[in-house]
Amino acid sequence: MLDLGWFSTGRGPGSRALLTTIHEAISNGRIDARIRFVFSNRAPGEYDGSDQFFSLANSLDLTVVHHSSRAFRRRWPGNPTQWRAAYDAEISNLIAPFSPDLCVLAGYMLIVSADLCRNFTMINLHPAAPDGPEGTWQDVIWQLIGEHPGQSGVKIHLVTEELDQGPTIAYCRYPIRGGSFDNFWKEADRASMKDLRRTYGEEFPLFKAIRAEGLKRELPLLVETLAAISRDDIRLTPDNPSPPQDLTSQIEASLSGA
Repeated sequence: MLDLGWFSTGRGPGSRALLTTIHEAISNGRIDARIRFVFSNRAPGEYDGSDQFFSLANSLDLTVVHHSSRAFRRRWPGNPTQWRAAYDAEISNLIAPFSPDLCVLAGYMLIVSADLCRNFTMINLHPAAPDGPEGTWQDVIWQLIGEHPGQSGVKIHLVTEELDQGPTIAYCRYPIRGGSFDNFWKEADRASMKDLRRTYGEEFPLFKAIRAEGLKRELPLLVETLAAISRDDIRLTPDNPSPPQDLTSQIEASLSGA
C-alpha cells in the first residue's frame, strides 16, 4: 500500500474536487494507497476557501496538518529565499512522522524549496504536455495561443529544485485544432496577443476552450498515474525510474465512458 501525503492550499472547488476524486478512487480500490495526511499552508479562519477544504478533509476522516505561510512570513525577517527555506524546514518536521512514500502537490500554491523536495518524493500536476509551455496554467494557455500548436496536454512530473523541470512520469495529449476550435483560432488571428489579453482576458473563447479541455483530463490523469504507481507499473526510484508513460488512450477511454 502506498502512503500518500497530500499538499494543497485549498483555495477553491478545484482543490476539493482533486481530493474527493482521489479519496473515492482509493476507497473503491482503484488506487492501492492511503492518504496519511493533508497539508495546507493556510490556517483555519484565514480564508473561506481553505476552511471549506478543511471541512471536506475532516468529513473524509483525514488527518489535517496546517501551517500558515502568511503568518510565518510576517514573523520572519529577511529575504524570500531565507523565509521559504525556514518555513519548509518546519514543514519537514511536521510531516516526517507520517513517513509518506509519495507527496502529491494538488493545488499547492507555494514553490517547494530544494530541501523539501530532496527530503520527500513529490509529484506535481502541470497543465501542458512534456514539450509544452512552462509557468502557471494561465501562462501556459496564452503561450499556446501565441504559438498556434495543434495540440496541448497535461503532465505529472517529479518535483525537483528547478521549477517545473522535474522528469515527466506520465502525460496525455489532446487536440486544440479542428471542430469548434477552428472558429476560435480565426477570431484569435484577427487581433494581437496584447489586444486579446487586454480586451477579453480569460473570457476569450479560445482561452476558455483550451482550459476546459485540459481540466477534463487532469483528474483522470492523476487517478491513472497514482494507480500505476501503487501497482509499481511506474517506478519513481532515482536509480531505476520508469520512462514517461503516455496515458492518452486510457484518459480518452475514461472520458468517453469506455
